[in-house]
Amino acid sequence: MTLPNEAFHARLQAAACRALPGAERIEGLVRLSAGATLETWSFDAVGATRRWPLILRRSPGGLRAARTLPLADEAALVRALRAGGAMVAEVVHTLVPDDDLGDGFVMIRIPGETIPRKILRNAEFDAIRPQLVGQLAAIAAAIHATDVATLPGSLPVSGVRKTIADLQARYEASGESRPVFDLAIRWLTDHAPTEVEPARLVHGDYRHGNVIVGPDGVRAVLDWEIAHLGDPIEDLAWLCLPPWRFGHLDLPAGGLGTREALLQAYGQASGREVDPMRFRFWEMLGSLRWGVSCAGMLQWFRSGRDRTVERAMIARRASENEMDLIRLLARSA
Repeated sequence: MTLPNEAFHARLQAAACRALPGAERIEGLVRLSAGATLETWSFDAVGATRRWPLILRRSPGGLRAARTLPLADEAALVRALRAGGAMVAEVVHTLVPDDDLGDGFVMIRIPGETIPRKILRNAEFDAIRPQLVGQLAAIAAAIHATDVATLPGSLPVSGVRKTIADLQARYEASGESRPVFDLAIRWLTDHAPTEVEPARLVHGDYRHGNVIVGPDGVRAVLDWEIAHLGDPIEDLAWLCLPPWRFGHLDLPAGGLGTREALLQAYGQASGREVDPMRFRFWEMLGSLRWGVSCAGMLQWFRSGRDRTVERAMIARRASENEMDLIRLLARSA
């Protein structure tokens, strides 16, 4: 955890007191994440008769991928989703220039666990763990059923062909040749399914680490920064990628259950059967997407923009994705 400096503490305290009537000060301010592109701070706003548990999600002018939503747009999306009954945190303030804190927003802190290994292993989750696949499927179905007319108009549309093209452009921009990536792009181009009409809301990073879980089950879905309109099967396939199984390789659905259990539960919740070939396409595309993202960390590290051990370790994982893609290509032959 990182402690704040006095100026940052004072600016955040002033912003919180302006945003929350009755708040007089903030306490317990600590940084929870060490990422270079976004910061997450936990703190409480305190008044004479009330205490607000809060989270600040902030980008202080640092590095951010061009494909992510601006934080003000992400906050607007979360507000719209909550108004529609979605399982998301309550946004209480979007930062403005007068706050002098960069871009970001403040939301109510929801108790629970986000660390996948704890959810998969700790005894406190033993009773709920068998039900999590069904819960994740039902929540995904609810996300995908959202009336897009109620959402901010700034959401990008990213269908099948555009996603392939964007990934290919990112890969080629790296200047490094990876034959497995080339094969995957060729397979994806040859097996691209029809576009989904109308496009639906897609979380874009629906997996362990981006949901809060308590002993009673999933409590909230976090991190909507790459949400877009597209094919909902993208979310289901992303959840089943090997990196999100955390050692439970025989349980593709987030280390919690089988693909079949996930897709059956999703079909029951959504009223729509999942096409196996469409799911396989998004598995391949998701694995390539993670591989391209991992490989891209090497450029960040070499450029000096981010020389953290975390970036170097993620860059190394591109080779793991090459193996995952080889397995998927062999399975699809």
